[in-house]
Order: sequence, then structure tokens, then C-alpha cells
Amino acid sequence: MEPHKPRILLAASGSVAAIKFGGLCRSFSEWAEVRAVATKSSLHFIDKASIPKDVILYTDEDEWSSWKKIGDGVLHIELRKWADILVIAPLSANTLGKIAGGLCDNLLTCIVRAWDFNKPLFLAPAMNTFMWNSPFTQRHLDTICELGISLIPPVTKRLACGDYGNGAMAEPSVIYNTVRLSVDSRAQTGFNPSLP
Repeated sequence: MEPHKPRILLAASGSVAAIKFGGLCRSFSEWAEVRAVATKSSLHFIDKASIPKDVILYTDEDEWSSWKKIGDGVLHIELRKWADILVIAPLSANTLGKIAGGLCDNLLTCIVRAWDFNKPLFLAPAMNTFMWNSPFTQRHLDTICELGISLIPPVTKRLACGDYGNGAMAEPSVIYNTVRLSVDSRAQTGFNPSLP
């Protein structure tokens, strides 16, 4: 019997680093079943043609158009049930604040609000250095760490805005390897992503 491929929900929020989202989807789709979610602001940076053909990309419009009547599936709940793992890369300062505050005003934040925290959730932040160093960011990170969410920390480099400092999203290869190592180590301890 062929082992169950992990089901990974990849999500992008509004950061220039979303230009790397297509590559991230390609990396994961070689190993896992992948579905993707993009916030409205992330679509400004994502080249939809870079998303692999077998990866469905969901947006806020899909959340509202997929439901017609009582009994129909609710997209953010269906995606939460489907996914074994949620990876948000890039995670913007705005979406970090929303998650830490429990806000759910778009498809992505509704998925997070409904998330089963027994399943892994990884965040790869991307923001300006001053935003990353803001006391608000530390408060938000403290809150999400209490939930057991895994942080893939940003790196120091020349940022899209021209500033040099910490806040750039980790490279897609680092994100992929971090998630894969986590899944592999959970598998060795008996975690089976295909079981409810």
C-alpha cells in the first residue's frame, strides 16, 4: 500500500515575498498534495501562471461564491478538514496581527480561526525590519507561540524596500525542508497525517 502523501495547504498573505509563492508550491507539490490560498493583497505579487497546474488556488472570492444554500460546504471549513498541515509563507505583519487577535475577515484567517491545533501550522514572516522589531510583533509572536504554532524565522538581507535588516522571508528551500523534517520526525513517532 502506497503511503499517504501529506496534504499541505500553502497560503500567501500580502508581502512582496509572495513573488516566491509559485516556487514554493512547486517544491511542495513534488512531495505532497498541495492546495493554495492567496489573500487579496498577495495576488498583487503572485504570478498565477507560476502556480503548478495541479495546485488549486483559492481566493476570498471562492469563499463567497462556493456557498449557495444551507447544506453546502463552507470553503474555509472544507480546507481545514482537508489539510494535514498549514503553511503561511509569506506571513505579513497585518495577517500576523489578525491571527494573534483571533480576527477572521478573509478566507485565510477564517481557516486559521477554525484550525485544529493538533495539526501543524507553520508561519514564515516577511516584513520591513522596523515592522519586525516592533513591540507589537513580539506580542503577536508570544501569542501564536502559546498556540503551538511553528515559526520559520525571517532572515537578514537587503529588503524589497531598499532597507537592510531582518525581516525577509526565509528561502523557499528552508521553508520546505523545515516542514518536511517536521513531518518526517512526526511520522517516526507514530503521527499519521491520514488519520483524523
